[in-house]
Parts: sequence; C-alpha cells; structure tokens
Amino acid sequence: MSWKHPVPPISDDERRGRLKRLQERLSEQNIQGLLLGSTESLRYFTGLVWQASERLVGALVTPDAVTYVVPGFEQSRVESLRHLPGEIVVWQEDQSSAELVARLMPQGGKLGLDDALPLFVYHQLAHVFGADRLVDGGPFIRGLRLRKSQNEIALIKYAMGLTLEVHRRAHAMIKPGVKSSEVVRFIDEQHRALGASGSSFCIVSFGVATSLPHGADGDQTYQPGDVVLVDTGCRLDGYHSDLTRTYVMEEPTPEFAAAWAIEREAQQAVFDAAQLGATCGSLDDAARAVLARHGLGPDYAVPGLPHRAGHGLGMEIHEEPYIVRGNQTVLQPGMCFSNEPMIVYPNRFGIRLEDHIYMSAEGPRWFTEPAKGPTEPFA
Repeated sequence: MSWKHPVPPISDDERRGRLKRLQERLSEQNIQGLLLGSTESLRYFTGLVWQASERLVGALVTPDAVTYVVPGFEQSRVESLRHLPGEIVVWQEDQSSAELVARLMPQGGKLGLDDALPLFVYHQLAHVFGADRLVDGGPFIRGLRLRKSQNEIALIKYAMGLTLEVHRRAHAMIKPGVKSSEVVRFIDEQHRALGASGSSFCIVSFGVATSLPHGADGDQTYQPGDVVLVDTGCRLDGYHSDLTRTYVMEEPTPEFAAAWAIEREAQQAVFDAAQLGATCGSLDDAARAVLARHGLGPDYAVPGLPHRAGHGLGMEIHEEPYIVRGNQTVLQPGMCFSNEPMIVYPNRFGIRLEDHIYMSAEGPRWFTEPAKGPTEPFA
C-alpha cells in the first residue's frame, strides 16, 4: 500500500489487539462465534475491505480463530487483499453460505451477528440456526470501536486538517455566478490534490437552500449576499473527516450576524459540557438551553435545532456515541464526535458550524479550531 502521509496507517499489530479483545469478550459471554459481514467492522478487526453485495463475504471470529467466508470465485481476489491471517473457506453459487457458517460453528453454539449485516443474511442464518441461537453482536463490536486509539485519533485529526484546508480553498474560489456543482467538483479535486481519494461526501448550499440541513436537489448559483453552507469530508485509511462552515462573503445583515453568534454560542456550550463522566444527552441539553434563552425552539421546533447536536465519527461518518437527548452513554477518553447544533430558520437560511471533539484523558479537545465570525470561517 502506497502511503504518503505523516501519520501512520493502522497496523496489523493494532488489529490483532482489537481481535484479541473481541475474542476475550466472546469467551466471557459464552458466545461461540461472531460473524462479521462486508462492513466497516470487518475492516476494523481484520483489515479486509470489501463492498457489500448479495453474496456473503465476511469473517467468522471464534475465541481462538478467524475464518474468512467467501464465494468460491472470489477466493483469489480475497487472497490478494490485505487482511490478517486466517483460513479461507468457500461456498459455491449453488450452495448456502449460512449452512457453511453453521458447519464452522460448534453444535448448539450461539452465533453473534455484526449489527450491520443485511436483513437477508439474518433471515438465511435464522432459517439454518434458529433465531434463538443468534445474538446481537452490536454491543461487542460497538463497545470496542467506541473508544479510539491514539493512532485512530491521529488519522482523524490529519484528515480533518486536510478538509479544513480544502474549505479555505473553496472559500477563496466562491464568486458571483459560480454554481454549487462547480464548488463540489473543486472540493473533490482539492481533496485529491492533498492526498485523499477525493471527497467522501459534499454539500454546497447557497441562500434559502442552507435552511435544508442536507441540502437541496438541483444546482444553485451563488449571488452576492447569499448565505453559504459547505459541508464536506474525506477518508484516510478508512477514517472520516467531516467539517461544516456557514458564512457570508459580504457584510452580514444584522439578522444573520446575530443568528451566527447564537450558533457559535451553542457550539461552545456543547464543548464546555463535554467533560469526562458527563452523559452524551447532557451535551444536547446544553445546546438547546442556549437556543431557548434566545427564544428559539423549544425542543425540535424551528426556528431552532431540528436534529441531534452531534454524532460519533470514525470508520463510519455517523456512529456511536450520538449526542442526542436522553443518551445516557458516559463520555470516556478516546470518544470522538461532532459538535453541530444547527439553527434552521425555515425558508430563510440555516447555520451549521460543525467541528469535532475527541475526549483526552484531561477532557475535551478540538480536532479543528471553530470558525471566527460570520465572514471569517477560519480561526
């Protein structure tokens, strides 16, 4: 694998450590095996990257081994890809992958399932095993993925830095008459220029379209005075960046300047509340308390914050821990999540300032410094 970045990719030693911890948890819970599908968890534990399809490609993890389950015609392809060592067993097109998994399991043993497996795989397994032998493997998997290592945090931080620089370049190229599609294409090119494999996603909205949290259909053209919202990210060794900036290019109206200040205040309140031992739900509460003091909301009503205040980030762009009302998950070192208490003013504009936080042993740390002002999107 060609690697040209100053931070190291995830090593096989780190993956072996992850796998060992997973196997220990299976033994503790008397679960005889856990089936990983073609998901981010397969990559997390084994290093194997595979696009999901109607055919099962995965890995059966038992307390003392890893066995890859692969269609026969894909065996040579899997052998050529990076992955931790393990036996590869195959099933042919006229055979059942579920029956193969059953033969690899001890008689009567319980099988944990990757919580991102497709429903059709579950139904096939339930038919062969019986539903009572199938166990939700999500708690085992998510519990391990929830707290990032220093290497994972370094990868995310570096990816965030790439995307922040792309934001700077995009801000500099936005001029009257430019189309949102042109900005999207430019952002992808700049991510590639900085060593990422392009944008993993990109939302560029102008004017009223900024009031739609995930953007409007169709192309838009920037006009002087429009509010600009740019939300984009890339991936580095599977780990995501994700940053949003909202600003105006000219002197802001008093209404926009005031709204922008409230958004930044709410974002800072989330950061200040993000202390070790606090619950994820309390961070969402902190953001809504700021909005309520300014007459916004309440709850999910708009003008106000119509969604959760943040989401976890790692190998999936949205993963645990979710910064949402009522979530009793306690913040611990290694947790990483977004801070984006967007304010929506329907049919007028929206403001989302999105930076991410990682929890250090001393408390919250920014991956990127927040925006400075309504016309100054960078610190």
